[in-house]
Amino acid sequence: MKFCSECGQPVAQQIPADDTRPRFVCTSCGTIHYQNPKMVVGSIPVWEQDGEVRVLLCKRAIEPRLGYWTLPAGFMENDETTGDAAMRETEEEAGARIRLHELFSVVNVPHVHQVHLFYRADLLDLDYRAGVESLEVGLYTEQQIPWHDIAFPTVEFTLRAFFDDLRKIGCGEGGFALHTEDIRRRMI
Repeated sequence: MKFCSECGQPVAQQIPADDTRPRFVCTSCGTIHYQNPKMVVGSIPVWEQDGEVRVLLCKRAIEPRLGYWTLPAGFMENDETTGDAAMRETEEEAGARIRLHELFSVVNVPHVHQVHLFYRADLLDLDYRAGVESLEVGLYTEQQIPWHDIAFPTVEFTLRAFFDDLRKIGCGEGGFALHTEDIRRRMI
């Protein structure tokens, strides 16, 4: 940040009074410009048929990680809830209509200033299609997932936790849990 969004004058990094972190502060009007993590919100869209669970994945048509697979997710917009964001992103990236369930994973990614949230969801029908940010979309069982071509560690963590929970449920060991993780710098 170089200029104040309030008055257009230069900003400087300094620690404001009663604060502990460097912030961009306007050298003219004194406005403090806080920069906070961005929320990435998505879903784990599931279709179950004949006892087989499949997850809807999207092949990315944009950078970062063009050509790699991900769950439908993206940046949360102002004036929407996290649930609204998950449903919107699923519609935009996969053309899919979903019934949203509970929050499933919260993954902190501090080195890129993001927090990723994924909700469990059921596909309402099989009428899905690739959106402008996806090259293709498809349903995959755990064994069919292209694990070596997953775009982000947050998505891999979420998918592995999801299938682990499914196995536990199948053995009568409980239900879906809320999963949290901190993903520090990882070379992709």
